[in-house]
Amino acid sequence: MEKSERAKERKEKRLQEISLLRTIPYSDHQRWWSAETVAVVTGGNRGIGFEISKQLAAQGVTVILTSRDHSVGLEAAKVFQEGGFNVFCHQLDVLDTASITEFCDWLKQNYGGLDILINNAAVNFNQGFDNTVEYASQVITTNYYGTKNMIQAMIPLMKPSAAGARIVNVSSRLGRINGKRSKIEDVCLREKFSNLDTITEELIDQTVSSFLQQVQDGTWESGGWPKTFTDYSVSKLAVNTYTRLMAKMLSDRPEGQKIYINCYCPGWVKTAMTGYAGNISVEAGADTAVWLALLPDLAVTGKFFAERREISF
Repeated sequence: MEKSERAKERKEKRLQEISLLRTIPYSDHQRWWSAETVAVVTGGNRGIGFEISKQLAAQGVTVILTSRDHSVGLEAAKVFQEGGFNVFCHQLDVLDTASITEFCDWLKQNYGGLDILINNAAVNFNQGFDNTVEYASQVITTNYYGTKNMIQAMIPLMKPSAAGARIVNVSSRLGRINGKRSKIEDVCLREKFSNLDTITEELIDQTVSSFLQQVQDGTWESGGWPKTFTDYSVSKLAVNTYTRLMAKMLSDRPEGQKIYINCYCPGWVKTAMTGYAGNISVEAGADTAVWLALLPDLAVTGKFFAERREISF
């Protein structure tokens, strides 16, 4: 109990430090961005995505928030515009190829591309002590394949710059390979996911497909999958691993065309996704995404962060 209390105290202290850091303005020599810098935030109409959009816009970045429901997205953008921020909305379904293509064409025609991509769109149907896999297919498809779809679609549109383009994937500690509450029991699979040399897109796809097949067969509980929010945890394991793979694949791009990709855990945030039962404010939950997106002289890629610190996969 004492150990748990100490850990809680350390986390609260760190969140207080981050809250203070957010009040410190970037100096002119740190600001590699301008009003011409374009950030795309998927699922930006509410929750963490809305707050990420707000914090980026407050730093002077032009933000395009996307929403499956266009009218809801327009209302969100209107709130920002009334506050004097350069925030605009476009309809986007990250699972619809036609929707993604239309968005890409619009983005290129109106902005010439983008500099920052925040993959925030995600779903979760478990709360409290629930662990249903009734919606596992939707969770895996949205959280993993939706993220992958956007990365592949946006990379060709990312603008060349000395600072490098940035991709930030909103993920979770529940997707850690050896997590306390979300450990993969299959030792062989754990080893494959731990070793960057053995990670392939096929491995990730086969793993989530195997999980979904076991869900369909009713055998998933004996499959060695994470015990907490199983479908969500598997989806975020896939996102984390794909982040590492893409960092490796993008690492040989020449100077001026660099793309840095990282993921982060916002924590258990008080949003609709958690039934507003989280213990972290939405401001604190969005902070690390914005910090990574704007980090001056960013040379780090393929890493996992929480509370502005690197954590293990």
